Amino acid sequence: MLYTADQTTELPASGFRYLRTTLDDHVLTITLNRPEKKNALNPAMLNELAFALAYAHYTASVWLVVLAAAGDTFCAGMDLKALSSGEGELGTVPEPAGPVRLGELMAQLRKPCVAQVQGPVYAGGFLLVGGSTYVVAAESATFSLPEVKRGLFPFQVLAILLEIMPARTALDLCLRARTLTATDALAIGLVTEIAPPDDLNSAVSRLTNELKQFSPTATTFGLRAYQQLKSLPSSEQQAYLYDQFQQLQQTPDAKEGMAAFLEKRKPNWTS
Repeated sequence: MLYTADQTTELPASGFRYLRTTLDDHVLTITLNRPEKKNALNPAMLNELAFALAYAHYTASVWLVVLAAAGDTFCAGMDLKALSSGEGELGTVPEPAGPVRLGELMAQLRKPCVAQVQGPVYAGGFLLVGGSTYVVAAESATFSLPEVKRGLFPFQVLAILLEIMPARTALDLCLRARTLTATDALAIGLVTEIAPPDDLNSAVSRLTNELKQFSPTATTFGLRAYQQLKSLPSSEQQAYLYDQFQQLQQTPDAKEGMAAFLEKRKPNWTS
């Protein structure tokens, strides 16, 4: 992570400039809040996202993260003008330890993340969507990678897409800059659920309420293992997974889960 546990013991007392956050019943909702710029990601906003995701990662009472957005666009991608000019403004969070790369941030979260997509997603916005565990999109949402129209290429997005869909499908999205409907995105695995716009909040709530029934410790172990497997040779994977299972068995959640099963009652998770 780009921030330490000590740096992120609490969210900024005065709030963020480009994000809104709420923590309710173990669900941290992070709302992109730059609607006048279609939630394009400038350096200050990227730092705030890195801080908020690190807070979610380190805070035991946060079991799930919801990524939402204000306005009519989920995310227009990177604010190329701000990035190229290096515009500076007084930040609401400390400077991160290194460059903010959204793909890495999302992978390091290791808690279920639900993207609540109410409107169009462009370019670098795919890093937020592709890096989420679940993507609940309004039926009216659209998805497009227009970089090639501007002489650019979505390199980082391609890496994310290759984990979700066949290589030819991922390459086609990058090379032809087509606009996908929510139904198209569901068919290729970019979206996991579609809802009518008026039911989007309820659909996300139903999903998070379901996920909260399960052990947050087991979930964290599982997501961490999923990321770790990508860097392990196949000859080492089973030994690693066996060790993870042995460690998980010793946790309070595992002991509580087994006791609840034997006693035929609902478990009480400790986090």
